[in-house]
Amino acid sequence: MTQIELRGVQKWFGAVQVIKNLDLAIADNEFIVLLGQSGCGKTTTLRAIAGLETIDEGDILIDGKPVQHMKAAARDIAMVFQSFSLYPHMNAYENIAFPLRATRMNKAEVDKAVREIARVLRITDLLDKRPSALSGGDMQRVAIGRALVRRPKAMLMDEPIGALDAKLREEMRAEIKRLHIKQGSTTIYVTHDQIEAMSLADRIVIMHEGVLQQVGTPEEVYRHPANLFVAQFVGSPVMNVADATVMEERDAARVQVGGAAGGFEFPRELLGKLNGHAAGGLALGIRPEGVLVRHDAAEGFLPVEAQIIEPLGSFDIVDLKVGEQVLRARTRAGYVAQPGEKVYARIDPSQAHFFDGASGTSLEIRL
Repeated sequence: MTQIELRGVQKWFGAVQVIKNLDLAIADNEFIVLLGQSGCGKTTTLRAIAGLETIDEGDILIDGKPVQHMKAAARDIAMVFQSFSLYPHMNAYENIAFPLRATRMNKAEVDKAVREIARVLRITDLLDKRPSALSGGDMQRVAIGRALVRRPKAMLMDEPIGALDAKLREEMRAEIKRLHIKQGSTTIYVTHDQIEAMSLADRIVIMHEGVLQQVGTPEEVYRHPANLFVAQFVGSPVMNVADATVMEERDAARVQVGGAAGGFEFPRELLGKLNGHAAGGLALGIRPEGVLVRHDAAEGFLPVEAQIIEPLGSFDIVDLKVGEQVLRARTRAGYVAQPGEKVYARIDPSQAHFFDGASGTSLEIRL
């Protein structure tokens, strides 16, 4: 079992604080993804766990034992980087075997371990080739094999497929997930790509400017973002966010965005749930699939104009002009024929999110 815990971890580079009071518990065999923009502190956090970076305050525990004062070699953790970092003069077999030979393991045991990990990674036929004869995906498989061959307590990956093309990235995502399930190792994976995070993670740790924003399963962070940063960072296309005004009607609430006449109809219970919250203003968040579009007028639907249509194969993303605001809607392919077409739209209240306009914090209103 390998459990990793960070308690009150802080890290400065000179006057710049890159990790701010980070608390995180990672369970045995869990696949955790650290997700955030470049410079948010995710790689520094990973390097601190590995022992490649010292921390200024806090504790890092592996299986309940503080390790922040231990050298990297003593932590029994393997790391895979974005650059493949293979020895060019060695073939794939020798690259994978290198960490075992460094421990003076006997030749027969080395051979057994290398061939076993090569079989798992499906690179047995590549063992005699040098890195220069391998594709990018195969080189990364060899790098992963070299990290896994000594069966470390945990595997740390720093954007390991970031340098690959789109097709290879997709293949390697599936490969990494399959390998994790087969090996059952505790894995921490760093990326700025939210598609990688959503497809790989058991839980996603979202960071921004050194501060942990939210920890949750891919479904939790997508459906219940803790704040505006998470709402607009997770999901593609990003969530629509607009300043909103809520007006009371006799049997409903009406949410106005972009100054559009009338506004969108919501259940009256919204008024009670707001109850004076969002003193700094109110922001409405709605994902494109929550913006419903039709060709004919209907109750609750506002007349809007289609502006830009992005065909994405099985569906389109259509920009709709709602007053002075643009909302992006997801429709079936070809549903809106051309820019300038008049259609009707409404917001699905069950998919709407409301945020405090000043702090960006979710008001956690569910309708």
